[in-house]
Amino acid sequence: MVCRPIRHCDGLLTGQPIRERSRWKSPYEMTEGKAPSMKNARRRLATRYLTALRTHLGKNGRGHHGDHAQDLGRAALAAGLAPLDLAIMHEKAVATLAASHDFADGRNGFFKRKGFFFTQALIPLEAAHRATRETNRELQRRNKVLRLLTVALSRSNRRLQREIARRQAGEAALKKGHEQYRALFLQSQAMQKKLRQLTRQILTAQEEERKMISRELHDDVVQTLVGINVELSALSKGASVGLSVMKAKIARTQRLVENSVNAVHRFARELRPAVLDDLGLIPALHAYSQNLAEREKIKIRMTAFGGVEALGSAKRTVLFRVAQEALTNVARHAQASQVRMSITESSGAIQMEISDNGKSFHVGKALTAENPHRLGLVGMRERVEMVGGTLTIESAPGQGTTVLAEIPFNREKNKK
Repeated sequence: MVCRPIRHCDGLLTGQPIRERSRWKSPYEMTEGKAPSMKNARRRLATRYLTALRTHLGKNGRGHHGDHAQDLGRAALAAGLAPLDLAIMHEKAVATLAASHDFADGRNGFFKRKGFFFTQALIPLEAAHRATRETNRELQRRNKVLRLLTVALSRSNRRLQREIARRQAGEAALKKGHEQYRALFLQSQAMQKKLRQLTRQILTAQEEERKMISRELHDDVVQTLVGINVELSALSKGASVGLSVMKAKIARTQRLVENSVNAVHRFARELRPAVLDDLGLIPALHAYSQNLAEREKIKIRMTAFGGVEALGSAKRTVLFRVAQEALTNVARHAQASQVRMSITESSGAIQMEISDNGKSFHVGKALTAENPHRLGLVGMRERVEMVGGTLTIESAPGQGTTVLAEIPFNREKNKK
């Protein structure tokens, strides 16, 4: 119980000067600059210590002066003294008593009794410092645990932040996907509506075309054939007529047959001209333009790039149908007197431009699927886009209308 205090003050028990081994300052150093009341309190404590030690030495070891020493130790602790401060106080008290007590003579027991008194006085300070050390160790342990928990919490916070960021990104992507899905859904509904409208208009157009063909066949071909039959019947019954009358009837019958042949040829050309497959796009367009110009009294000027014939059959057919529809619209609606048609090559594409000097129209409304009177324009656009091309239509008052079809053209690919 007294080992650790003796370790701090072994110089005192052997009569040697004390070597300062602690971080504690002397009570005089500690009180320097402090209030005089504290100095007085420590002087009184030093006086009490001297009196109690003198009494302990004079009792020759009898009595329980260890309690008085511990009371002094508790008073020193309350005054803020450290073990070294108490040791210095003890050394001064011993130095004061050295004149009347022979501490060098081991037989009188003074040396042991002063050491016992000092160790008893140190007990409260040592106990307090032991508790402080335990508290400090516990505090250090808890600080270490707290640091570990702080590190773990920081890692958890970083993981949580990454998870929050990941979930926010996922929610943003989900929201964007939902918006895209909604947009696609609305677009799909619009396309379905447009498809239904186009289907109805195509069916209507087919019926109108069938009516026209039926009417043309009835009015031209059938009537001509009936006339031929009447003329042949008259010939069979008029064997007695003169030769000149017979020749006239035969000539009239031949004209009727020729008209029927021309009507059938005209229908065939309008459905699909044989010259397009036999001779190519340019001759087919030239023949169609010439017939339309003669029939509608329109001047049509045509220039063409010969390499257009290198296009595949599908693309040449698209260009012919676009030109056919554009020229038909000019004849029916534009009231134009002149038309220019040109086919050129430009930047890996074939461009066909058809312009007139006739009336203009609203292009946006004409190209909507809801317009039943402009299905031909919609069909032109669909045909061009089907082969990877683009169709542009411009129309302005006083400037007429221009139709521009552009189709991709690769010489090397088309050669293969």
